[in-house]
Amino acid sequence: MFYVVSKTVWFFIQPSGLIALLMIAGLALAGTIRFRRAGLRLAWSSLALLLACGLGPVGNILILPLEERFPPRHGRLPEEPVAGIIVLGGYEEGGISEARGAMTFNEAGERLTEAAWLAHKLPAVPVIITGGVGPILLEGAPGGGPVRAYLAAIGVARERILLEEESRTTLENAILTRDLVRPRPGQRWLLVTSAGHMPRAMGTFRRQGFEVIAWPADFRTRDGRDRWRTFPSIPRGLRRTDDAATEWVGLLAYWLLGRTDALFPAP
Repeated sequence: MFYVVSKTVWFFIQPSGLIALLMIAGLALAGTIRFRRAGLRLAWSSLALLLACGLGPVGNILILPLEERFPPRHGRLPEEPVAGIIVLGGYEEGGISEARGAMTFNEAGERLTEAAWLAHKLPAVPVIITGGVGPILLEGAPGGGPVRAYLAAIGVARERILLEEESRTTLENAILTRDLVRPRPGQRWLLVTSAGHMPRAMGTFRRQGFEVIAWPADFRTRDGRDRWRTFPSIPRGLRRTDDAATEWVGLLAYWLLGRTDALFPAP
């Protein structure tokens, strides 16, 4: 129930949804006699927010600190032994893959390409694919099956690939993966997810008893040079702003609920 409520509420209060609600409210009030002036102010303010978040650099300003918290490893494998590779879902289009009979990625597909590279470089460790169907308003299907078939097709032994397809949140990723692999003290696990999501993922897995090494993928920015970079279209800027806001709100919520080991987990 908490999952459904949180996802539903966030659908409306994430930046793009909130801007739309404010604009609708402003136009509605502008159509009245008593609140016409206030409605026009609200409508114009929401339009300014739309342009700032859609075309301006707001999304990059928000996501850059998240992506720079755990720097990329540039192919440098850890010197210490690794117990396994954990890959968080969210990069796979399970429904499309199932219908088309071919592995289909979204823009976070580098999570899997990095995992495939690691699987070949570390041939003795298991690869854990964790993540079920996240959205509640769209039809979907778990992508674990197509992902396992894809990894097997490029040479990763099927017996090395462990699937966890029930989790819908980062917390469930950590708990259900913990129950699947039973991490022991002293074991080190590589954690692969998008760079912007890495701080929350690291804090959550640490809280569940994993000693994890960050392996960020799917960077959306180059470095500080992109802090003030604008966007060529409003939908792209709003998507970046929504994604970054989701992580910042998620970090705060997870910390307040005791789900992560720090407000802003660090290396």
